Amino acid sequence: MANTTNKKVLEFVQSRVDLCKPDEVVWITGEEAQYEALTKEAISTGEMIELNQKTLPGCLLHRTKPNDVARVEGRTFICSRKEEDCGPTNNWWKPSEAYAKLESILDGAYKGRTMYVIPFSMGPVGGPISKVGIEITDSIYVVLNMRIMTRVGNDVLKALGDSNDFVRGTHAKCDVDPEERYICQFPEDNAIISVNSAYGGNVLLGKKCFALRIASYQGKNEMWMAEHMLILGIEKPNKETVYMCAAFPSACGKTNLAMLIPPEGYRKNGYKVFTVGDDIAWIKKGPDGRLYAINPENGFFGVAPGTNSKSNFNALASTRKNTIFTNVALNPETKEVWWEALEKDAADKKKPSFLIDWTGKDWTPDTVDAEGKPVKAAHPNSRFTAPAKNCPCISPEFENGAGVPISAIIFGGRRPSTVPLVYQARSWENGVFIGSIMGSETTAAATGAVGVVRRDPMAMRPFCGYHMGDYFQHWLDMGKSVDVDKQPKFFNVNWFRVDEDGNFIWPGFGDNMRVLDWMLKRIAGEVDAVETPIGFVPKAEDINIQGLDDFSIDTLKGILKVDKDAWNVEADGIKEFYKSFGDKLPKELAKQADDLKARLK
Repeated sequence: MANTTNKKVLEFVQSRVDLCKPDEVVWITGEEAQYEALTKEAISTGEMIELNQKTLPGCLLHRTKPNDVARVEGRTFICSRKEEDCGPTNNWWKPSEAYAKLESILDGAYKGRTMYVIPFSMGPVGGPISKVGIEITDSIYVVLNMRIMTRVGNDVLKALGDSNDFVRGTHAKCDVDPEERYICQFPEDNAIISVNSAYGGNVLLGKKCFALRIASYQGKNEMWMAEHMLILGIEKPNKETVYMCAAFPSACGKTNLAMLIPPEGYRKNGYKVFTVGDDIAWIKKGPDGRLYAINPENGFFGVAPGTNSKSNFNALASTRKNTIFTNVALNPETKEVWWEALEKDAADKKKPSFLIDWTGKDWTPDTVDAEGKPVKAAHPNSRFTAPAKNCPCISPEFENGAGVPISAIIFGGRRPSTVPLVYQARSWENGVFIGSIMGSETTAAATGAVGVVRRDPMAMRPFCGYHMGDYFQHWLDMGKSVDVDKQPKFFNVNWFRVDEDGNFIWPGFGDNMRVLDWMLKRIAGEVDAVETPIGFVPKAEDINIQGLDDFSIDTLKGILKVDKDAWNVEADGIKEFYKSFGDKLPKELAKQADDLKARLK
């Protein structure tokens, strides 16, 4: 039974009933008893596997089909009314054609199935930056995961009231046919439709679909920002907490930074790091004129392989209860999960001798494929959805709907050379320029040409819901809306400089705190910096390397160096990249590129 009188909500739900033709309709209330019943049902049908309730209380395992294990950018569309509003970084589909195709797939898609209606809030319910969505789905997996990743239930409907300001999300598993798989966003309609997938990133519609693609468009129109950014807080010895946002492309240590554990020396001196969010930030100007950010999510959607107590203690700790694991391996004897690199936690450092792999097949360390190559027990993109409240370092401000004040914005990528360990932008405008050109460089580990920079502006290339040229302009406009003295400082970091043998020079992980510490000092005006053609670089003596074995001041100077010849090549690459945005590229950024080239002469 519907728990709302909102006519627009009821009309939307009825339209999905009429189209999808379910046998039953269940409204998700947020009540514990309902979740327990759905969990029992999912276990009884085999959709979920109950794990060891003593060691992993409340935890479940789910397996997707082998053809449905990741986001599919080639099947993801921005269905804007005008193709020009989609931009060169997105796939466009004419809305009328998209709706016709999707509705033909959805017609009768729920026959013999239950339709679940999930009212959810991105951000604390009723918060000034929060937004509401309604997801329609035929998947218990989606229901149970949305409970972790968002705030769900009757409280959301109550907060929405009679408003029409909600995102309409429709998901149908159908036959999980990859040839008929579509993940479509309709920005002008506040609508999302996802069909023929059961994988989290494609079906948890509050995630990238709403929180970035739709929300970025909303933010442009409503003067706020939806960004692919972590949010962390650093408490200094004087008890002042400084908050930072940071954007990185995949495989650049985003979650590790969000849950950073400072080196022992910093901990002894009273420094603490708190996680507000590990993936998405919604940023809005507050009453005092500063920019404030919330994490619109309520959980973590993390990659399992590589996560262990050494690489990310806090992330692993977050998974120890009430977590759903997807496509990891199962130890049938202990009813516990396993994935690659988890054995680094074990005393003997050995892989288990026998497991059930992510596809449900028997696995041993000797298992090979038809070509004789070792088979991984967990899928490389296997995931966990874990409640944020499980995280040992979750911020006391996590439920603050007004958000936390942002003092710094950090960009970074994986660059073996050229880009120094850290540098600071000259201004907001220059910071937007730095964010627009960020990316990672191909190495010998990847196929194709070595040294090619794959640009991923603000780490938003797959997630911007409109033309990225307009997105850059929105960043510039946001800066103009904030007084200069209240603007966050911009920084760029590169943890990935390598030596002649291809080894990382900077130790990374918790020692990244040493770079964050320099940023804190710059924000407070406590240290000077060296002006270079690309921005302000630290004096080597201002970065604390005490306690770093076999790491000299000369080594530090080496990874802080700005090589003009290399940057001239970089500047040419930037100009070439900018051509793809045509006349949508803001003139301010074109000038930034010209000015960089001039300073390098």
